Amino acid sequence: MKSPLRSHLLIGLVLTGAILAAYGQVVGFEFVGFDDDLYVTDNPWVRDGFSRQAILWAFTHFHSANWHPITWLSHMLDVQLYGLHPMGHHWTNLQLHLANTLLLYLLLFRMTAKPWRSAAVALLFGVHPLHVESVAWVAERKDLLSTFFGLLTAIAYERYVRTKRPAVYTAMALLFALGLMAKPMLVTWPFVLLLLDYWPLGRLSRPGFDRSAGLRQLRTAWLPGAGALLREKIPLFVLVAGSSVVTVLAQRSDGAVESLTSLPIGIRIGNAAISYVTYGVKMLWPIRLAAFYPHPGESIGWWQVIGCAGLIGLLLAAALGKARRYPYLPVGLLWYLGTLIPVIGLVQVGAQAMADRYSYIPLIGLFIILCWGTADLSRSWPRRALTLSLLAAVVFSILTVGTFRQAGYWKNGVALFEHALRVTDDNHRAHNNLAVALGPDDIERAIEHYRAAVELKPNYATALYNLGSALYRQGRLHDAVNYLTRCLEITAHDVDCRNNLANILFVLERLDEAVFHFRRILDEDPDNADAHSNLANVLAAQGLGDRALAHYADALKLDPDHVDAHYNCAALLARRQQVGEALSHLAEVIRIAPGHFKAYNYIGVLLARQGRYRTAGEFFKRALDVKPDYAEARHNLEQIEHHPPPRGGAG
Repeated sequence: MKSPLRSHLLIGLVLTGAILAAYGQVVGFEFVGFDDDLYVTDNPWVRDGFSRQAILWAFTHFHSANWHPITWLSHMLDVQLYGLHPMGHHWTNLQLHLANTLLLYLLLFRMTAKPWRSAAVALLFGVHPLHVESVAWVAERKDLLSTFFGLLTAIAYERYVRTKRPAVYTAMALLFALGLMAKPMLVTWPFVLLLLDYWPLGRLSRPGFDRSAGLRQLRTAWLPGAGALLREKIPLFVLVAGSSVVTVLAQRSDGAVESLTSLPIGIRIGNAAISYVTYGVKMLWPIRLAAFYPHPGESIGWWQVIGCAGLIGLLLAAALGKARRYPYLPVGLLWYLGTLIPVIGLVQVGAQAMADRYSYIPLIGLFIILCWGTADLSRSWPRRALTLSLLAAVVFSILTVGTFRQAGYWKNGVALFEHALRVTDDNHRAHNNLAVALGPDDIERAIEHYRAAVELKPNYATALYNLGSALYRQGRLHDAVNYLTRCLEITAHDVDCRNNLANILFVLERLDEAVFHFRRILDEDPDNADAHSNLANVLAAQGLGDRALAHYADALKLDPDHVDAHYNCAALLARRQQVGEALSHLAEVIRIAPGHFKAYNYIGVLLARQGRYRTAGEFFKRALDVKPDYAEARHNLEQIEHHPPPRGGAG
């Protein structure tokens, strides 16, 4: 019997109100700088919104160890609508989470005709603190989108089961493909549909597990039906295979996959067993949640591994043993165990032991067990409806408050990683990310956290690079060289690290070493315009003007709007008395960067040396319009009244 329309409306309003209460604050949050820059703010293909080139890039390129064109298109749409203001991007995440919650309710109700149990599962999904990371983090849009299309796929599948219409199956496959193109987390979805075939769709018979008849029933009743349902899903498995291949290529392209030598398979399996249980514990008691959980590596506790593996085995055996009477037990547990497989760490991607965001889809299985199990266990309770209502009110109120509090830590990068350091131990990544969030505004404190990250993990290349770069900005050049050199020993192909090191060596007048590093960059990337320009600067300082001009020309051929190459090439040409060519390059600087006050001043200097004082004075005034406190331009403007050659130029 279907639930009355009023019940659906009431449930929808409750779900919407609870999610807005728990998450409404996120629309006022900042980008956290924790991959938000890679995905949105510093991604040139995304931050300009839609264009033919950007759409083509989304479908044809790997970025940040991922291929997920639908996610890129979603971020581009946000930029098109809201620009780079974080409010709109957070608002989209919130809308998607609300949509997922309502879709989950719709799916479960359509399959079971149990409105209140379905609503309880959806509400657990909607306001559980473990899901904060997926909702409050703009860069985790892919999680929300893939779940959105995954739930639509399941709803379409339920309709196909009822109608057997090919058009419905085609729509289902298309929705599934879109989900995979948002995030490959859905590679286990065909198996989820098989679980739904067993319960609640009832497309498989449920053999007993008694010794006398279990195997015979399994062979004669269950396996033939399972084979037919597997064949029915072959197109979905083909999509899974394609997505899996592309995902592996994407992750290897960015070096995101850890090799077996760096993290042996035994440790991966052990961490997976612990993580399975830890996610379940955090579902029941969601405290000490963090944006990053350090991987234990070789320090993993093997007694914990054995205990967790044993517990999983016992739970699975118990669920299978009760399958005839409580079919949701094996379905919910296998949903949880199966959908976590892509992210449980058997194929290690990144340095985390686990992540809250990975539980977004898997916890649905455990929520089903909790809600259906509670309904069954409470059948004999006195005043059952009132008791369940009060229990639900208490549980969901606690979860909503917990989610509101956990979401608050995502307001900015500083709050996020200060919290992570409070609730985790020896968290090198949290130290580094907190330092990045502190930035140049609190450079001393940032350096302290970079040092802490390096002390916890001496081969942490990112922290070594960041620490070296921060010391460079402070003018502590010799210390900066030390840390950047250590970074290069770990990641010899890190172009940014090698470029920064070479620039510092140039400042320290260790010119031959600087030339060596710039040439190494060009050996690996001949089309690196910055490296050509920087190498030209060093060659010019060595007095090798012709070779320097050749590299400036290479830089400008690769990037005609390279401001530094134009400006420094102009300085070299001026020193060689090629004033006309120097002025042409300076004119390009002003065209590209109208606020380049040094270029205005330098043009004035060259014109004054030619005796063109009135015109020179106009350029000095333009420099002062851009930077009123620019002392050199003011001095030059005062001096040309007496017609001596003004000082300065390329400084």
